[in-house]
Amino acid sequence: MVKKTNIVRYSADELAAMVARGDDRTDWDRVKRTTSAEIEAQAKADGDLAPEGWQHNAIMGLPPKKEPVNLRIDSDVLDWFRQSGKGYQTRMNNVLRAFVTSRRG
Repeated sequence: MVKKTNIVRYSADELAAMVARGDDRTDWDRVKRTTSAEIEAQAKADGDLAPEGWQHNAIMGLPPKKEPVNLRIDSDVLDWFRQSGKGYQTRMNNVLRAFVTSRRG
């Protein structure tokens, strides 16, 4: 995984102060001129576009409460999820959720 070195974090107050000072680098006129068709084309060209039908697996409202568990996982399975980087436990939960959803009918 390649570390992104140009990411900077700001609090909401810091961002508000930057905008008030005129430090906002967003071209808002360009944003306002962008049509829905252009946004759709940009989204389709983006490699991170969600797979077709993703909205059928979306959960409306707050997700269920998480429960801490001690779970024994085969080392090769755990290694495979860990190789995908940060958030691997969330991805494991998503796989389990998809399985449960498919069995509920």
